Amino acid sequence: MEKYVCVICGYVYDPAVGDTDNGIAPGTPFEALPADWVCPMCGAGKEDFEKE
Repeated sequence: MEKYVCVICGYVYDPAVGDTDNGIAPGTPFEALPADWVCPMCGAGKEDFEKE
């Protein structure tokens, strides 16, 4: 699974880790994140992420 980086703040979404603070389990690929998921660091939307 590929990592994605927020172009606004540099946060890296790592599917192996997930985003447990926001209910995203480890092993969740970026493509499977809910449409309303936002960067936990800056609040940017999924459209502001690029493959690392």
